[in-house]
Amino acid sequence: MNPRILLAIAAVAALLAPPARAESLRCNGSSAGEGDSRTAVLYKCGPPLLRDVQCAPVYYVQTLQPVPEPFASSFVPCLPVEEWLYERGPGNLVATVRFRSGVVQSITYGQQPR
Repeated sequence: MNPRILLAIAAVAALLAPPARAESLRCNGSSAGEGDSRTAVLYKCGPPLLRDVQCAPVYYVQTLQPVPEPFASSFVPCLPVEEWLYERGPGNLVATVRFRSGVVQSITYGQQPR
């Protein structure tokens, strides 16, 4: 096939691909985003309005089946997941920052926490 046609097809495919989206949280003139530690978010944004810690479900290796509860709490270590809620003032949506293994996994915006 002609190299120019291949190049044109590759350029069109690159333009049609959805962009990668990583949310960030703007606070006090700095930005906290995915991969930041709890300490970095606390330094940049201050203390959250609410904090919640929960244990994420643990799954069998290479399957989507969760480990049943009697075994999960006895033999499988817990994977703590923290959620911090930031009230960003009037006219702004509430931000929920989710930490897994001590780093920001995701930042979501909404009117109420889930």
